[in-house]
Amino acid sequence: MKLKKISENEWEIPKEGKMLVPGKIFASEKLMEKMKEDKTLEQVKNVATLPGILKYSIALMDAHQGYGFSIGGVAAFDLDKGIISPGGVGYDIDCSVRLLKTNLKAGDLNDKKKKEILHSLFRAVPSGVGRGGNVNITYKELDEVLKKGAKWAVEKGYGYKEDLKHLEENGNLNPCNPDDVSKRARQRGIGQLGTLGAGNHFLEIQKVEKIFDLETAKKLGLEKDQITIMIHCGSRGLGHQVASDYIKLMEDKYGWPEYDRELINAPIKSELGKKYFSAMNCAANFAFANKQIITHWVREQFKHYFKNVKIDVVYEVCHNIAKIEKHIIDGKEKEILVMRKGATRSFPNQPVLIPGSMGTASYVLIGTEKAMEVSFGSTAHGAGRVASRTSARKSVRGEDVKKQLNEKGIDVEAGSWKGLSEEAPQMYKDIDEVVRVSHEAGIGNLVAKLIPIAVMKG
Repeated sequence: MKLKKISENEWEIPKEGKMLVPGKIFASEKLMEKMKEDKTLEQVKNVATLPGILKYSIALMDAHQGYGFSIGGVAAFDLDKGIISPGGVGYDIDCSVRLLKTNLKAGDLNDKKKKEILHSLFRAVPSGVGRGGNVNITYKELDEVLKKGAKWAVEKGYGYKEDLKHLEENGNLNPCNPDDVSKRARQRGIGQLGTLGAGNHFLEIQKVEKIFDLETAKKLGLEKDQITIMIHCGSRGLGHQVASDYIKLMEDKYGWPEYDRELINAPIKSELGKKYFSAMNCAANFAFANKQIITHWVREQFKHYFKNVKIDVVYEVCHNIAKIEKHIIDGKEKEILVMRKGATRSFPNQPVLIPGSMGTASYVLIGTEKAMEVSFGSTAHGAGRVASRTSARKSVRGEDVKKQLNEKGIDVEAGSWKGLSEEAPQMYKDIDEVVRVSHEAGIGNLVAKLIPIAVMKG
């Protein structure tokens, strides 16, 4: 396909055929070569054919082939003419990252204490495929979770009101009618509050290795050698079922799109489009509550080892979500629908959290005005895979991954050797390259580098 290099870190797929807008890709030469190895660019082109799409179809630095949209894909749609697609949000609705800061320094955690804390967290926070949790609620209470999000968890004693101020949308998306969530989705979610799940989800103890922007880091309460904790998980089985349910409903009512059946969609203002948006928000609220409960358990475990420990929320940002936002379109501010699939909001002066893979750094960035102009206020969400989980299992042993991490001074606990092999660091793109491109492109500027010292995987 035609691919035009615009600048050092920006490329364009010119509009042709039934594309309504051009494709825009943020990538270095190195990252672009990885994108060419799968169907990422083809997916960018297919998204550009969807009704009501505005300005361009975007792939960010960590983009790789996904379901419908590439993971690392962003697209915006006119509210009257546009569509909403579960493939533009993903199955793991509001898979997201929460960063906690502590008043501890790296020197406070010797090897013995670090191992003990990691083991305590592994016992306290259930993890693994389909694993249930320790929070027992009724279906009536589950409806409250779906409506209130993190606020419900705080009201039940899992954390503090102050926490909510540091979450995207205060941890509560609207509209959110629980009636739009199926019985099957409820059944899958009711026992999974406060659980990590599996796949690339993790709970990680880190230290701040480097500060790039002293002023912003100070505002966020981050400093060199500080201990931080990162939680990466989503809406578990409930969110997955919401996606499955509405893909089927949209397929039955509207059929398949011409270029890719995975881009099944409904008009934003149709009854089905509104119901999916509501159900998606309910799933996101479940995810916010989920991380709020895990935050509470993290605090409880650390108190066993440090009497005066203080753990505060820095920020939580969504990865897989569709939101109605105001952006400048044709010189005028306009409400539009922005779908971010494996992408984070990067609004001016708001934190951006980009996790690495096991054994590699994670980064805190800050959103920019330029991102609002060129990427609908978005940047990358992580390193992005370069190999499937199936190929990872064939080429890497979980035991070897653990050994490699231990040799770097990183302790690890996981639910299975299979999980470790699937998430081996070499199965992901170079996170340092991803954040470098974000910074140089001006769509998310570097603030701090965090390196792992203990990792818990599902």
